[in-house]
Amino acid sequence: MKRIAKGDENHDIDLTPMLDVVFILLIFFIVTTSFVKETGIDVNRPSASTAEKKAMGNILIAIKPNGEIWIDNRSIDVRAVRANIQKLKARFPQSSVIIQSDQEAKTGILVKVMDQIRMAGVQNISIAASIDS
Repeated sequence: MKRIAKGDENHDIDLTPMLDVVFILLIFFIVTTSFVKETGIDVNRPSASTAEKKAMGNILIAIKPNGEIWIDNRSIDVRAVRANIQKLKARFPQSSVIIQSDQEAKTGILVKVMDQIRMAGVQNISIAASIDS
């Protein structure tokens, strides 16, 4: 008869199931996370009593009081709005465009930006406003 020594047994914990669960949780959190894009500047939006909250709008454009246009944390020229919107629309096909225009910004710049957005093929354009309480 063979004797089995008690000290020769391996008591290792198998970590593979735990690593599988952690990996699945990581994938779940990455897929369900919504990434918020910012324009890179703060604007003083005009207030409106009929303003509505919009849940989705991945493409944000900001217009400063001096007429500067900001997309993706960088200042661009009005002639470059069309190309930037086409590039962003290719990445986010279901998104709409939201313009955050400062209340002191000139209407002419806002109209030029809207025109460039429409020439880029986007018809779903919103203008951000603060909600009156």
